[in-house]
Amino acid sequence: MKHLIAALALAAAGAAVQAQTSPVGLWKTIDDDGKTEKSLVRIVEAGGALVGKIEKIFDASKQDSKCDKCTDERKDKPVLGMVILQNLRQDADDKESWSGGEVLDPNNGKSYKAKIKPIEGGKQLQMRGYIGPFFRTQVWQRVE
Repeated sequence: MKHLIAALALAAAGAAVQAQTSPVGLWKTIDDDGKTEKSLVRIVEAGGALVGKIEKIFDASKQDSKCDKCTDERKDKPVLGMVILQNLRQDADDKESWSGGEVLDPNNGKSYKAKIKPIEGGKQLQMRGYIGPFFRTQVWQRVE
């Protein structure tokens, strides 16, 4: 009986660790400088893919900003509440990464291929946007 209880406890602990290594949750975005907090983005699963939406903008002067440089249906829409990550699916070759989707930079209106990967036991998220061999990486911090 003790072995069964121990096994169940280990299984529950393993499930909790696995849940924390998922990118689903609320993330504080940090600018490329590695210091400037920009926004809070909530990543959720929808239809088998991950989607991320801006929930909060830290710079009070940008609360009402619109994506005037966007070229798709998000043009001139409020950045607050905007979907900036979409169609990310778990990578078949690397089960710790999600890719195949895109990330929007609302500052320049450009969309990039995206790859995200929880790091530091799920406490941080490596966000990489790229075009061909060129990429830009940010490390976001888990809020919840």
